[in-house]
Amino acid sequence: MVGVLDGKVALVTGAARGIGRAIAEKLAANGADVALCDLQADWLKDTASAVESRGRKAACFAADVSQAAAVDTVVSGTNNALGRLDILVNNAGITRDTFLLRMSEQDWDAVIDINLKGTFLFTKAASKLMIRQKNGVIVNIASIIGLIGNAGQSNYAASKAGVIALTKSAAKELASRNIRVNAVAPGFIETKMTEALPEEIRRKMLEAIPAGRFGRPEDVAEAVLFLSSDASSYMTGQVLNVSGGMVM
Repeated sequence: MVGVLDGKVALVTGAARGIGRAIAEKLAANGADVALCDLQADWLKDTASAVESRGRKAACFAADVSQAAAVDTVVSGTNNALGRLDILVNNAGITRDTFLLRMSEQDWDAVIDINLKGTFLFTKAASKLMIRQKNGVIVNIASIIGLIGNAGQSNYAASKAGVIALTKSAAKELASRNIRVNAVAPGFIETKMTEALPEEIRRKMLEAIPAGRFGRPEDVAEAVLFLSSDASSYMTGQVLNVSGGMVM
């Protein structure tokens, strides 16, 4: 679908590496200029270079997505640097895994703040701009863990279940303003975050995937491209499961 996003401007959070970087590159390869947001400012430069190598403009913003003032600055900065904002991809996320009885309040708050509050803040800020433009697309990166839960990930599961509920509620509120809000729920995707899991857990997860392989960041990026384009113009409030059949 080369060129399906020509003239569009996208903002991707958590864009420094992994799924976020793959999404940014995919959107740029299909015609979009891309604003990149992450706490890791140095790593953002590599993503920006990848976007620019595809002939598209890039703008970098180092920001904590859980801070409202910082989020507002990123959204307004995107509009100032690239002229508008058509597509928001809320991808920034962290894990702080441990069993419920061992989980600290700090680890609970950190995951909820980044994964859920950050998605709320960016959705709120971007939707104000999109309402003035009278169109827009928001794609939230959830997780199958938000659908099925997982031992040792009660904070992460709660945050991603919240993202799914937020997606559906925002979709109902914003549909009349010509703004679509959908989510992608990845399964086990090969990233730096998942590489840290013990080999025994990785083996058991692979056995649970009917497709017989772990996902790639590009698999998620393809789903985001579809939801960002006019090919999905009659879809809102939906959750695309990208898990190789791990969840059906």
